[in-house]
Amino acid sequence: MPSGQTARLAVDIGGTFTDVVLEAGGKRTISKVLTTSAEPEVGFLEGVHLVLQKSGVRPAEIGLIVHGTTRATNALIERKGAKVGLVCTRGFRDTLEMAYEHRFEQSDVFMRRPTPLVPRWLRLEVTERLASNGEVLRELDESDVRKAAETFKREEVGAVAVGLMHSYASPTHERRIEALLSELLPGVPVSISSEVCPEIREYDRISTTVANAYVRPLMRGYLERVEQRLKKDGFSCPLLMMMSSGTVTTVEIARRFPIRLVESGPADGAVLATQVAALCGRPQVLSFDMGGTTAKLCFIDGYTPQLSRSFEVAREYRFSKGSGIPVKIPVIEMVEIGAGGGSIGHINALGVVAVGPESAGSEPGPACYGRGGAAPTVTDADLVMGRIDGDSFAGGRMQLDRTAAESALRKGIGERMGLDTVEAAAGIGEIVDENMANATRIHGAESGKDVAARTMIAFGGAAPLHAARLAEKLGIREIVIPSGAGVGSAIGFLRAGIAYELVQTRYLDLRRYDPQPINAMFGEMRAYAEAIVRLAEPRAELIEQRTAFMRYRGQGHEIDVALPAGEFKASDDARLAELFQERYKQLFSRTIPGLTHEVISWSLSLGLPAALPEAVAVPAAQKTATAVSQRRIYDSRVGKFFDYGVYERAGLQPGACLSGPAVICEDETTTVVSASFDAQIDANGFIRMTRRD
Repeated sequence: MPSGQTARLAVDIGGTFTDVVLEAGGKRTISKVLTTSAEPEVGFLEGVHLVLQKSGVRPAEIGLIVHGTTRATNALIERKGAKVGLVCTRGFRDTLEMAYEHRFEQSDVFMRRPTPLVPRWLRLEVTERLASNGEVLRELDESDVRKAAETFKREEVGAVAVGLMHSYASPTHERRIEALLSELLPGVPVSISSEVCPEIREYDRISTTVANAYVRPLMRGYLERVEQRLKKDGFSCPLLMMMSSGTVTTVEIARRFPIRLVESGPADGAVLATQVAALCGRPQVLSFDMGGTTAKLCFIDGYTPQLSRSFEVAREYRFSKGSGIPVKIPVIEMVEIGAGGGSIGHINALGVVAVGPESAGSEPGPACYGRGGAAPTVTDADLVMGRIDGDSFAGGRMQLDRTAAESALRKGIGERMGLDTVEAAAGIGEIVDENMANATRIHGAESGKDVAARTMIAFGGAAPLHAARLAEKLGIREIVIPSGAGVGSAIGFLRAGIAYELVQTRYLDLRRYDPQPINAMFGEMRAYAEAIVRLAEPRAELIEQRTAFMRYRGQGHEIDVALPAGEFKASDDARLAELFQERYKQLFSRTIPGLTHEVISWSLSLGLPAALPEAVAVPAAQKTATAVSQRRIYDSRVGKFFDYGVYERAGLQPGACLSGPAVICEDETTTVVSASFDAQIDANGFIRMTRRD
C-alpha cells in the first residue's frame, strides 16, 4: 500500500453471510464468510482478517471501519431481546395492546395481532400528567417510580422503557424517572420516549421506545465485544455504525439508540444503488438486493431513495400493514420479504409449493452447505438447476453438496407433489421470483410508481442469479449488475454520509405564527445533532436540512415540506403556507382553498455534504467475449436444460459484450443472462443487460 494511504473497511453482517470490503490504494478486496449467529463478532473478525490477508494490509493501516448488522432486526423478529419493563402514565397501561384500535384484516376471523414486547404485568403505571403543550397537570408521584423499580428488580428485567403521555412536549417527568431508575437499578439501561421518539401519536412513540429498550442490552454487549476484539487485534481506528436512514453514526449513539440500526444493511444497499444509478445516468431505478435471508426492493427517483419516518418490523402477515411492530425512525423506504438464498421451500396448508419467509440462515444453512440442513432452499434449487457451480462457490472456499440438495428437494417437495428433483427445484425458483415480483408490483402501486419503465440495479449474493427472471416478470428492459455485487450493501457502507436526523413535535397553527419558539427549537436540535456528528467528523463543514410536516387543519396525516435555511422571521407565515401549497399540489395535483394550515412536527438533518458521481458513457467500441466453458442450466420458462456459455467476470474488459443464455461468474455471486437479454461491460466495469424481445 502506498505510503500515507489510509485504508477503509466495511463489515455487513447478514442473516446468512458476513460481507467484508476493504478499499486501499485504489483497490478493492472482498471476503464473504458465513455469519456466526451465536457470536457474530467471531464471523466479523474472521472476515476482516481474511480480507487483510488477501490484501497484505495491516490492522494499524486501517483508518476507518463502518459496520452494519441485522442483529437488532433479528432480535425483534425472533423475540430474542431483553426482558423489558415499561413505565407509563396511569390509565395507559394497555396502549401497546390497543394499538390503532382497528382490525388490519377485516375478513380474517383468525387474525393475529403482534404480541407486545412487554407483558401486561411488567407495564407499570405512575401518577403524573402533562397537557399537550407540556404544562404540568399533575406532578409526578416518585413513590410510584420507586415501587416500579422494586418490581423490576424482583423480576430481573434487563431494560426499562419510559413512555408518558405528551412527553414530546416536555421531557421533565421522563428525565426524572430515568434518573431515579438509574439510581435504583444500576446497570439496567433506561430508554425514555422523549429522547428515542419525541413525536406525537402515543402508540407509535411508546412502541418505538419499547423496541429500543428490547434490543439495547443485546446491542450494547455485542458492540463492546467487537470494540474489545478490534483493539486486541491491533486496530486503533474509529468504528462507525450504519443507520436505517443510510447514514453513519458513532458507536456511542448506536449503543444508546440501537433501534436506529434496524434497517442498516438494506438501507445502504439503496445508497450503493443511488451511486450506481448516477454513474449510469439512470435517474429512475429499482434497487434489488437479494441476500441469503431476505430480498429488499427500493424505488429511487432523481438519484434519491424514497424516505420514510416509520416502518414495521416482525409482521404477522407479510403484506398487511398494521400486523407488525411500528418503529418511528428515519428510514429509507423499501419492501422487504423473506426471499433469499436460504429461504425454505415447503408445501403449505393449501397443498401447494411455497417459499419462505422462514430461512435456513447460516446455521445449519441450505442442505448443500453440508452443515446439517435438511430442508430444501432457494440455493439448493439454484444448484440443482445449474445456476450455481458447486465447486467454485464463494471463490472455491465452500464445496456445495449437490447430492444433499437433490435429497432435500426430493423429500421436501418432489415426493409429496409428484415432481422429479429438477421440477421441484424449478418450482421453488419460479415461486420465489414471483413472490418478489408480486411484492414489487404492490409496492409500486402503493407508491404510484411505474415499475416497467425503470432500470433494475441488482446486487447481493443471490440477486444476480434471479435478476433476469424477475425483470422478465416485471417487464423491465435494462439491468445493471455493479462490480462487487455479491457484497453490495457493504460497499454502500463506504459511500454513506455522516449525518444525524432529529424529529420534534411542536404544534403550530399558522394563524398564530410566532417564529421565536421555532428558532429556539431548531437551535437546540442543531446543537444536539452537531454534538453527535462531531464525534465522527470533528472539523468538516456541515450541511443542515430542515423539514416541516404539515397538513390542512382537520386532516389525519401530514406531508413533508422542505424549509429554507436561516432563522424564521415574523413575515414567514405566508411563505410557509405557500411552500405547503406547492408540495400538496405536487403530491395530489390540487389544493383545498379556505382551510387553515398547521405544522405538527419538525425535523433537522445535519451532516457532510453528499456528492453524486458523474455519469460515465458506455464504451462505443464493442468486442464479442469468448466463453471459457459451457454449463447445462435449466430454463424454467420452457422446462428444458440448455447450454449456457460461462464467462469469468474478471476477464471481461469494458466494451466486452455477449448474448444470453450465459452466466458470468465471480467469487461472490453469479449473474444469469437469460435468453431474453444481451450483456455488455460498461466503462465502470458494470454488467449492463439489455432485453432483446
